[in-house]
Amino acid sequence: MKIAWFDCFSGISGDMCLGALVDAGVPLKEIEKGLKALQLKGYRLTEKKVLRAGLSATKVDVVLSSESGKSEARRWKDIRKTVKDSSLPGHIKEQGLRIFRSLFDAEAKVHGTTIGKTHLHELGCVDCLVDIFGVLLGLSYLGVEKVYASAINTGSGTVKTEHGVLPVPAPATAELLKGIPCYSYGPGFEMTTPTGAALIKTLSSGFGERPYFSADKIGLGAGGKDPECQPNLLRLMVGEGHKNMQNESVTVIETNIDDMNPQIYEYVMERLFSAGALDVFLTPVIMKKSRPGVLLSVLCSDDKRNSLIQIILEETTSIGIRFHEAGRVTMERKMNEVKTEYGRIKVKASSFGSASKSTPEYEDCKKIAKEKNIPLIKVIEAAKRGLISRKK
Repeated sequence: MKIAWFDCFSGISGDMCLGALVDAGVPLKEIEKGLKALQLKGYRLTEKKVLRAGLSATKVDVVLSSESGKSEARRWKDIRKTVKDSSLPGHIKEQGLRIFRSLFDAEAKVHGTTIGKTHLHELGCVDCLVDIFGVLLGLSYLGVEKVYASAINTGSGTVKTEHGVLPVPAPATAELLKGIPCYSYGPGFEMTTPTGAALIKTLSSGFGERPYFSADKIGLGAGGKDPECQPNLLRLMVGEGHKNMQNESVTVIETNIDDMNPQIYEYVMERLFSAGALDVFLTPVIMKKSRPGVLLSVLCSDDKRNSLIQIILEETTSIGIRFHEAGRVTMERKMNEVKTEYGRIKVKASSFGSASKSTPEYEDCKKIAKEKNIPLIKVIEAAKRGLISRKK
C-alpha cells in the first residue's frame, strides 16, 4: 500500500503541500491538467527552486489575476456547486467537499453562525480551490492510498486577519486542529493555515511518529517566509507500506503504586476500559527502599488522556502521573465464526502480509462452557479444531 507521511515540523499550508508534492516528483503540468476539470479562471501556477535555511525546496504559488477578484463567491453553496458541476473523478470530488465542509464548519463555529451564512475569511475562492484540489490530484498521481502526519507546529506570535490581529493559531485553525497533537515552536508567525489544517485533518489517518514504511520519494515544500532560525518547510515522504498493517499513535499513561489494596486494581481497570482505554495492564516492580510495587500502564488515544488520568487520580493512591506518545503497529483484525460440536464460536482473525493468526474469543468459549456445563478447555480445543477444518 502506498503511504504518504507529512512531517509538519514548520506547520502546513496549501501551497507548502503543493510544493512538497511537486518536489516529490508530481509534474506541475499534471496538476494543472487535472484542475481544468473545475473550469476556474483567473489564476496560474508557478514553481521555483528556493533555499530555506540552506535546504533546497520547491515553492509553488497560485498567482491570481484581476479576473478572480475579491468579489468571488466564497460560500459553501457556491463551492459545492463548482465541485459537483466539475468533471473531476468522483472520489476526488468527495474528498474535496469533505475538506471544504470542515473549513466552513470551523468558520461557522468560531463566528457563532450557520454554515449557510459563512464565507471563508482570508481565503479567495479560486486559490483555495486550487490548493485543495491540486493536493488531492497530486496524491492521486503518486498513487497514495493512506496519509499520515506528524504532530503539527502551529507557529507562534500573531496573525493579521479581517477581524484584527489575533494570536496564533487563528480561531478557525485552532477549531480545525481540535483532537490533533499540536505544539508551538520557532519564529513568531503563522505556520499552519486554515487550509493546511483542513487538508491534514481530513486526509490523515493518524498523527505522531513516522509510520512503518519504506520511503522512496521525499519532497520539500517551501513556505513564503525564510526565517534564519528554522527551515520553513513541509517534508513529504512517500513509499510502500503493508496494506494489512495499521499505523497509529497512542498515548501511554503510567504511574507507580506501592501503597494500595490490590483488590482495588480490578475495579480501576474496569473503569478505565469503560472510559475508552485501549489496554490496561499491571507490571510488578521494585521501587525505592526495595519496596514491591505495581506499574499501572494505560494505552489510549490522545483525546481520552485527561479523562483517564482523572480516573486514576480519583480511584488509586497515586499522586502523580506521567504520559508520553508512542507509535503503534497492529495487524488488521476482524471477527469470524467457526462451527463446533458445541455451537458457533467467534474467532478473532489477524493478518499482516503473509502472517496470519486466529484466536477463539475467550468470552464466547466461557459462555458456552457455563451453559453446557463442560470444561472450558474442551470448548477452546473444539474452536481450534474448527479453525483447522475451515482452513482445509
